[in-house]
Amino acid sequence: MVTKVSDSVRYIGCDDLDLDLFEGQYVLPDGMAYNSYIILDDKVAVMDSVDASKCDEWLYNLEDALEGRLPDYLVVHHMEPDHSGSILKAMERYPSMKLVLTAQGLKMLRQFFENVDVEGRAVIVGDAETLDLGQHKLTFLTAPMVHWPEVMVSYDEYDCTLYSADAFGKFGALGKCGFYGADDDDWACEARRYYFNIVGKYGAQVQAMLRKVKPFEVKRIFPLHGPLLTDNLDYYTGLYDTWSSYGVETKGVAIAYTSVYGHTREAVEMLAAELESRGVKVAVSDLARCDMAEAVEDAFRYDKNVFATTTYNGGIFPFMQTFLDHLVGLGFRNKSVAFIENGSWAPLATRGMKEMLDKCANITYAENGVKILSALNAASREQVAALAEELAKM
Repeated sequence: MVTKVSDSVRYIGCDDLDLDLFEGQYVLPDGMAYNSYIILDDKVAVMDSVDASKCDEWLYNLEDALEGRLPDYLVVHHMEPDHSGSILKAMERYPSMKLVLTAQGLKMLRQFFENVDVEGRAVIVGDAETLDLGQHKLTFLTAPMVHWPEVMVSYDEYDCTLYSADAFGKFGALGKCGFYGADDDDWACEARRYYFNIVGKYGAQVQAMLRKVKPFEVKRIFPLHGPLLTDNLDYYTGLYDTWSSYGVETKGVAIAYTSVYGHTREAVEMLAAELESRGVKVAVSDLARCDMAEAVEDAFRYDKNVFATTTYNGGIFPFMQTFLDHLVGLGFRNKSVAFIENGSWAPLATRGMKEMLDKCANITYAENGVKILSALNAASREQVAALAEELAKM
């Protein structure tokens, strides 16, 4: 679809309602948007392409928006295939069009497209370099590891727009989730799941990008996924600052658990009830059945976490092992943590979970924990109550 954003800017991106897993692992109940924009000035700049699966639709949108003109530049903010998949066909269709990208981006272009001919067509840019289109003037800012090393963002001083690459993106097709963002949990929920699972490891790099952008007056943020952000920007940038600094978004307890015969689940349900009776906000995830990416999202969102699982083959039950692998790999930190373990003859799960989390920064462990020998009894129920009391007072 072509949507008029302003007198000189058009949206030419595509919705993907066919893709079931983003990056091969994240479920897409509302599809995905591949955003692309075009700036029509004395010079014409296309801002990114789309996934190869939507190339024909994108090229149709591009031609429609051009209204007989030819593009002078294709700005490549990010070389991930969902944004670079249509570059080669665009180059073939518009042989006079030049590519604007970082040096690392050019290297990746050659990796993705064997024998691509960029002789005389590549404009390499770095920090604070500019591209003058006429009224519109783009300033480029490198953003390495947000979330690939070649990434850059660009700022258009004419209409105070930040083209933010994958930053400020979210899951969801625009046709389902809306063309413009709204400052409510509908945006935050899927943006949070997107951020922590895809970008979350690179909080320091996101903070560096935010510092680079701060001197500019930003009135609009146009990401490569999700709605265009034009109002309440303090809301979105505030969340990104909290997320990327590993701060606390929500006071409460995220409980992630696995249970074989229901006894560990019973302890989790008891703990959740005890916490809620004390006025504590609780989010519970059954790791064997939930979308694990949402459980990851909750683990980062809340200031306190409880991990509850059974001992399995002398170690940790597989779903919990996988979950903790995700957290450690994504830079989990700055949390208070407690454990519930279950084992009929040799409960060892807490030891294994703690060994994994010891790799994380600034983890505070609760004094109380829960040890279940097969099933809850009077002693372990008292441990649940004591843990609830400690967590509520933290």
